[in-house]
Amino acid sequence: MSLDKEFNEIPGTIVFDAEQSRKGYWLNQFCMSLMKAANRERFKANERAYLDEWKMTEDQKQAVMARDLNRMMALGGNIYFLSKIGATDGKSFQQMAGSMTGMSEEAYRDMMIGGGRSIDGNRKIGEHGDAQRPASSESKDK
Repeated sequence: MSLDKEFNEIPGTIVFDAEQSRKGYWLNQFCMSLMKAANRERFKANERAYLDEWKMTEDQKQAVMARDLNRMMALGGNIYFLSKIGATDGKSFQQMAGSMTGMSEEAYRDMMIGGGRSIDGNRKIGEHGDAQRPASSESKDK
């Protein structure tokens, strides 16, 4: 049973706590398996067959196949484990982070170099800051 946690009110943030760890155990174990070249090759050859070897939920498997990092994190994935999927796909951590914000890699990089997102409107869900809505199409096209 989930406890009320004050950090659940931080927009755009999933805190990887003990509950998330339990939920994502097999997802994260799968990700760690990708550290071995033989496993990466098996995964790339037939993603579904390889995922079916793990005790992951169907939602987790679908999120992996869609490369939906935000969904994987909501389902218990830890970003440092999930980065193994990105590495398997030849993606940098910056490219992965950009995809999670709905921004291009360049727009994400520029935002971070510029100091990141403003805290204004992003302290608590309901404040309507930019972390609480999809990036504009202008950001995606940069």
